[in-house]
Amino acid sequence: MTAVLGAATSTDMNTELSDEAAEYGRTALRAFEAAGGDELVQAAEREPEKRAGLIEPLLDEIGAWELDPRAGGDELEAAAALCRAAGWWALPYPLAERLCRPADGSTAGLVLAAGTGAGVGTGPTPAAAVAGLGQRWSTVTLDGRRGVATARPPAEGPRYGAFVAELDPEPVATSTGTGTGTEDGTADGRADAALALVLPCWTLLGMLDRALDLTRAHVLARQQFGQPLARFQGVQFQLTDAEVERVGVEELAKFALWSVQAGHGDAVEDALALRHAALEAADLVFRVTHQLHGAMGFCDETTLSWISRYSQPVRRHPLSLSATRDHLTRRIGRAGLSGPFAGPAGAAARAGAGSAAGFGEEGQPR
Repeated sequence: MTAVLGAATSTDMNTELSDEAAEYGRTALRAFEAAGGDELVQAAEREPEKRAGLIEPLLDEIGAWELDPRAGGDELEAAAALCRAAGWWALPYPLAERLCRPADGSTAGLVLAAGTGAGVGTGPTPAAAVAGLGQRWSTVTLDGRRGVATARPPAEGPRYGAFVAELDPEPVATSTGTGTGTEDGTADGRADAALALVLPCWTLLGMLDRALDLTRAHVLARQQFGQPLARFQGVQFQLTDAEVERVGVEELAKFALWSVQAGHGDAVEDALALRHAALEAADLVFRVTHQLHGAMGFCDETTLSWISRYSQPVRRHPLSLSATRDHLTRRIGRAGLSGPFAGPAGAAARAGAGSAAGFGEEGQPR
């Protein structure tokens, strides 16, 4: 994935993953399959206390902990490809959050907090599928304010809670951020917020890939009225609609990853737009795939049931569809997303329109 900045008013880009990152993703897919594939999530649900021991050695074997997504380039793209592979197998592990962990290893990972301040009472309680994987987690808000949170014991077992635990946040000094940025660290924090939004969407993309792959196989094999279900136009139309949504998310995921890699000032807005599209696509894809599987699609004898159930944490946290839409519209004001070809003039116009609409620099109401 490369970007060449040309004239002040244009940007030429290649949003395709590098060959190395794509191959790493394929290697991860094969490694997860060899380690058990669909059995991994079932084994973790049966014995949740063994989840870390089941998954972490596997990730260590394929070099996942050597990746530094903040370094950009091939490492960021490899992290995205790895998250997509994890989504394909519904890996029962918060891989995206762990990959975003601070460089100093002071906490187990990074979780996006939906509020806009550093501390308790600034928004909904953050939550993620982190039960049993460490007590202390870093948090970051959409406007770049950092914090540290302690994971609570999960309210429900993995069968119904999918390993989700709420986090009790504590205020910390924002100067503890990594990398370079403004004096109080919020510029780095905004970059981390974009990263924490984008990588889970790659996990969800992998789940959409798998759901449609399973459904294609099902409608080709299932016979009805003397012919495969795939021969019926109604089935073809539904699958086409779902595939269009999936492809759209894939393209937006590549663009948002490029935006993070390029350090764009609009990276958080691009990430929110990706999340909004991914959540809408997930609603349609899982509705279509469940409908075409029929009642058996909700039974644990089918892989689709597990994929759908374990997509819920990433679809509900850190922001639901309506919350994502609300944050996005507040941040972009009336001008909309600047997009890849707006250049400085377009960015200035968007900022001016946001100011006229009563929003500040970070898209928050004045």
